[in-house]
Amino acid sequence: MPDFRVRVTKDYTVFCAGHFITYEGDRCEALHGHNYRAAASLEGRLNADHYVFDFVTLKKILRAACDRLDHRMLLPLHNPLIQVADDGREVQVVFGARRYVFPREDCVLLPIANTTAELLAQWLGGEVRAALEERAAAGGQSLAALSTLEIEVEETVGQTAICRMTLLG
Repeated sequence: MPDFRVRVTKDYTVFCAGHFITYEGDRCEALHGHNYRAAASLEGRLNADHYVFDFVTLKKILRAACDRLDHRMLLPLHNPLIQVADDGREVQVVFGARRYVFPREDCVLLPIANTTAELLAQWLGGEVRAALEERAAAGGQSLAALSTLEIEVEETVGQTAICRMTLLG
């Protein structure tokens, strides 16, 4: 029996966000931003209605995840080179001699080691997977026929990271 794949990306599955990454062990790039574009794919068998998963629902789930990152400063909580302190009003970020202070409402503190496109794709994948599981538990489409979730994060034209996750439907 063949497997099928559906993929969604729209002009609203985007997020504009600031970030910086550490690299080469001890370096940190300058604070900057991107107009990211995200896509989601689901692979699996056709269901009783002869489709893998409803496009409309998948677009809504991906858009909601992207909206959580849109117009925010993305900060990694698990980077040993970056100290992040959140007092509820402000977030202070320190890397070596650099110190940044951001309004708390402008930040998304992510449970990742670096705000690379790869780890952003993995984080988005976790958000999409959780929404799919929550929807299935509430009586929505079962995940039993789905085998793989793939999330793409395009940082800029021609630079895309992809994270593939096995689903245990």
